Amino acid sequence: MKHEILNELNLVEDHERECKLATGGLPESIWETYSSFANTNGGTILLGIKEHRDSFTVEGLTDKQIVKYQKDFWSTLNDRNKVSKNILLNHHVRPVAVEGKKILRIDVPAADRHDKPVYIGTDPMKGTYKRDYEGDFLCTEEAVRQCLQTREMYLVMWKCWMSLDWMC
Repeated sequence: MKHEILNELNLVEDHERECKLATGGLPESIWETYSSFANTNGGTILLGIKEHRDSFTVEGLTDKQIVKYQKDFWSTLNDRNKVSKNILLNHHVRPVAVEGKKILRIDVPAADRHDKPVYIGTDPMKGTYKRDYEGDFLCTEEAVRQCLQTREMYLVMWKCWMSLDWMC
């Protein structure tokens, strides 16, 4: 059953996927998952699917839930007091049908170097997550500092590159 659902969604079985049942609203833990996917290799969040150890149960979402979850998701994602950076485009968040039921699929790409770290809240030291195996883990302050230094070096190199006179 698990493999059939993954095939239907064109997903492979890996650790860049997170299922959340989401029956009572947009799960609060979605933001840790968004941060961790953005800061590592990207991934897919599936709302409306309950994941067991070796299987999935597609519970589905109503049309009303999908509209509300999309509105709440985009609203929070674009609030800089809640999430540091929106790296998604409209096509990254969409309803899809699985086993005759609707779910909400959110494809989170890996953030570009100049956008990292992607964090929750206003303090990168307390809101930056990474994905390890099947979980979202808070980054150490040292890891966040390294990420910020890498971003700063990238921005300096970019400014130098752009300041060169290419019209010789």
